[in-house]
Amino acid sequence: MSSYPETRSELVAKSGIFNGLHTGMSLAAKGMVAAFVVFTILNVDYAGKLYSAVRSWIESGLSWYYMSTLTIMLIVCFYLMFSRHGNIKLGADDSRPEFSNFSWFSMLFSAGVGIGILFFGVAEPVFYFDNSGAFGYPNNPHADLHGHMEMTMQRAVDAMRVTFFHWGLHPWAVYVLVGLALAYFGFRKRLPLTLRSALYPIIGDKIYGPAGHAVDLLAVFGTVFGVATSLGLGVQQMATGLNVLFGIDPGVVTQLILIAVISLIATLSAVSGVGNGIRIISEWNIWLSIVLLAAFVAFGPFKWLMSLFITSFGDYLWNLVPMGFWTAMESGNVKWQGGWTIFYWGWWLSWAPFVGMFIARISRGRTIREFMVGVMFVPTTIAFFWLCMFGGNAIWQEFNSAGGPAAAGGAGIIETVRAWDLPKSLYSTIANLGHMSWAGDISWIIWPMSALATFLLASWFITSSDSGTLVITTMLSMGDDDPPKVFRIVWGMGEGLVAAVLLLAGGLKALQTASIAAALPISVVLLFMVYGLLKSLGEDSSAVELADTGIAPDGTHIAQELRT
Repeated sequence: MSSYPETRSELVAKSGIFNGLHTGMSLAAKGMVAAFVVFTILNVDYAGKLYSAVRSWIESGLSWYYMSTLTIMLIVCFYLMFSRHGNIKLGADDSRPEFSNFSWFSMLFSAGVGIGILFFGVAEPVFYFDNSGAFGYPNNPHADLHGHMEMTMQRAVDAMRVTFFHWGLHPWAVYVLVGLALAYFGFRKRLPLTLRSALYPIIGDKIYGPAGHAVDLLAVFGTVFGVATSLGLGVQQMATGLNVLFGIDPGVVTQLILIAVISLIATLSAVSGVGNGIRIISEWNIWLSIVLLAAFVAFGPFKWLMSLFITSFGDYLWNLVPMGFWTAMESGNVKWQGGWTIFYWGWWLSWAPFVGMFIARISRGRTIREFMVGVMFVPTTIAFFWLCMFGGNAIWQEFNSAGGPAAAGGAGIIETVRAWDLPKSLYSTIANLGHMSWAGDISWIIWPMSALATFLLASWFITSSDSGTLVITTMLSMGDDDPPKVFRIVWGMGEGLVAAVLLLAGGLKALQTASIAAALPISVVLLFMVYGLLKSLGEDSSAVELADTGIAPDGTHIAQELRT
């Protein structure tokens, strides 16, 4: 007989200020957030050095682990996609998807990659195209190892290939598996929609005890600080946009105002729920993003861009396996891999509990195969095309400016990236587009494109923030997919407050580093989740409906309250 609670009502408070939430976890989560913020701001330099030391140790000593982890997850994804389990519904046999395909894809893209590819869409391909080694390590060792040292068309293809690698199938495999595990155990097995439930095949009813609480609190940590630090750093680019548009000082005051406004809108969206605010904003993001993307395609060198896209995409597919297993050995390459690939892998892993749970929340009623194909291939294909159109335009401008790439008085984008002014690189590319288009001088388009890019930076982040708020409160309410609205307000505004405090104290980058370091324990949990998912599917291949006893063929014990 288990000593752990068996129903949600035994796990959450029925009255008081924590009504609807798990009291212990709510207190622990708030204490954890407060402790890390206070520790960071009391001595920003010391905290930054400590977090950086941990991150450096991970990047230099465990790169093989991170590379192997994501490769294993990608292999598991393809296995499940084509296995006999593909027809299993994420829910009851007669369940139907809650959202249309367009709404589903919009929310997938918004939560997973929206603001990221807008922020890095120009800067990252240009960095890999550069060959200056300005940061003390090669800009693109994958190109250098093939002898593509000069800034030629071949190096441009290499730059896009590496960019695709960091935004492609390997990282999305993490989101796919976390989302699948949560949706399967939450909607098919009727366990709480929290991270702990995927560990049921391994530790059984202990998921309701301290071990389960620790797993969910780790996920809350990654979500709160991932969203907060991204907001704090993201408003820097938004402030740059306002400076370009209106001449507004992009300093701290402007950034604090942006944090307050975005947090308020995101909180209101989270309070309205998935089917209202989050869905509507995500859909509008897609339509407006199509307009911005269309401008880059229509006024850029269309034929050249399409040739670059097709060639780079094929190059990515051809090199997918060797890039996934490549672990740097030489000092410079180790620094590059730690600063880019391992940084990205850590960032994707730290966001996986949050994005994976949100993906699970919006995917009830789909089959495993439909889920995996949709989540794996649709966002990545869109991201690839976006990155190539944005980064490709910047590279083409460098090729066709006076003196060629990186020449003084040329396009100036490479110099901007070398100065690490990444927010400015996007607006510089838009400005050049207005003067270097095949249509002649169309400088009239610079302002509306810059305005749309700035608006999208805010709206894309709003969809990530409101999703994060919903995920946090869902975990703290032990899987309630409609958690109490008052706590959505508390956590939504709390994320903005954390970002504002850290911005004032100068600790945003330090805590971002801490969030990446947190990816190490999160990755261990995720691997156990994958094992639990495979174990459950193997023992209960049909995932049949539960008998009256509430015990599934794989031994999963589910209380009546959670089955109704």
